[in-house]
Amino acid sequence: MTNLTLDQVHSSLNFQIKHMMVSKAKGEFETFDVEFSGDLNDLPSAQVTVTIPVSSINTGNEQRDGHLRSGDFFEAEQYPNLVFRSTSIKKVSDDEFEVTGDFTIKEVTHQETFTVEYNGTSKSPMDGSTIAGFDVSGKIDREVYGLTYNAALETGGVLLGKEVKFEGNFEFVVGE
Repeated sequence: MTNLTLDQVHSSLNFQIKHMMVSKAKGEFETFDVEFSGDLNDLPSAQVTVTIPVSSINTGNEQRDGHLRSGDFFEAEQYPNLVFRSTSIKKVSDDEFEVTGDFTIKEVTHQETFTVEYNGTSKSPMDGSTIAGFDVSGKIDREVYGLTYNAALETGGVLLGKEVKFEGNFEFVVGE
């Protein structure tokens, strides 16, 4: 069993969505937790839980962040966290995996699959600790979670796309 402790300072969780049919609105979750239970040498047998506080959303625009936390979107006061719990991990190649699990937003749960690249381990020159790294990417349809807010554009189309893309880069300190 490998004990991994998330290094929040060296990790990130970003998202993007189509905006006004012609560009992308981007943001990040500044706080999140990743719990790993398993063995780095046998990742398909591991269990992963990711908890993301909605309050940590940051798009670089306070007004937009407040709107995202409101009832039009996440209803952060009533539903404070997004949660992903893995149900299976499939090895695709030496360092690539597909992680499938239950993603819950506003008490609505759907199965989602994310691509994970395991970047291996390295020794920290600062303290000699072992560091493990993972890159994660994937996308969801926000509307199946009840995140349906939108506005029609005068020029045709809608303000926001349905698809939200996620990209995470996670660094862990490996313990025994």
